Amino acid sequence: MDLNIENKVALVAASSRGLGKAIALQLSKEGAKVAICARNRERLFKAREDIARESGGTVKAYVTDVTKEDQVKNMVEAVASDLGPVDILVNNAGGPPPGFVDDFTPENYREALELNLLSTIRMCYEVLPSMKKRGWGRIVNVTSVSAKQPIPNLILSNTARAGVLGFAKSLSEQLAPFGITVNSVCPGYTRTERVEGLALAFTEKGTGKTKDFYAAIEQNVPMGRLGKPEELAHTVAFLASEGAAYITGTAIQVDGGFIKGLY
Repeated sequence: MDLNIENKVALVAASSRGLGKAIALQLSKEGAKVAICARNRERLFKAREDIARESGGTVKAYVTDVTKEDQVKNMVEAVASDLGPVDILVNNAGGPPPGFVDDFTPENYREALELNLLSTIRMCYEVLPSMKKRGWGRIVNVTSVSAKQPIPNLILSNTARAGVLGFAKSLSEQLAPFGITVNSVCPGYTRTERVEGLALAFTEKGTGKTKDFYAAIEQNVPMGRLGKPEELAHTVAFLASEGAAYITGTAIQVDGGFIKGLY
């Protein structure tokens, strides 16, 4: 299927590894000019090399902390100068630490909101003027199944990522007249560094071994396995496409059937 995004400018946040890197690679394979960003310079530029080599596309890297307003603003301006105004924005960020209510203070919630919710809002505010002017845009937010079905030991993520869904739904209604779609994807347990970190926390608390952690997850996934980063990437690429022009305001889980609710 031709997604018709060749030469579109795509900005993918937190894309030096994991889901972000897989999404950036897929968009590059589809012919988009891709900008990637992350805080770790060495890992970021290694990812740029990997993506460009595999896709043969144009890939630029920008060292950026998406929790810092000035850095986000400077990055979006640099992308516009280097590649052109952003057509496709993929909001993504690492998750806050796992834990329960007694493990955190209100300050930890503020940090989680900065990381997952306010970073999304900042990125949107920076790209929206040019998208509105041109009458076309795609915004896809990478959240988590925890935004729809809270996970017991992820209270910070449950709180912050649910806010992203609320913001995205409201934003989608206001941007639809401008030809801009806003959707969210809610990945389930996927083989990434993030899940490996949760497995480590599981073992450090003395709850069990790593194999027990993965076995417990797989028992609750109807497909009986963890997801692959490229499976989420294909979903995001479609939502960024011309063919998805009538899809907006959705929150689509890519989770092997993990979420049990109807909505």
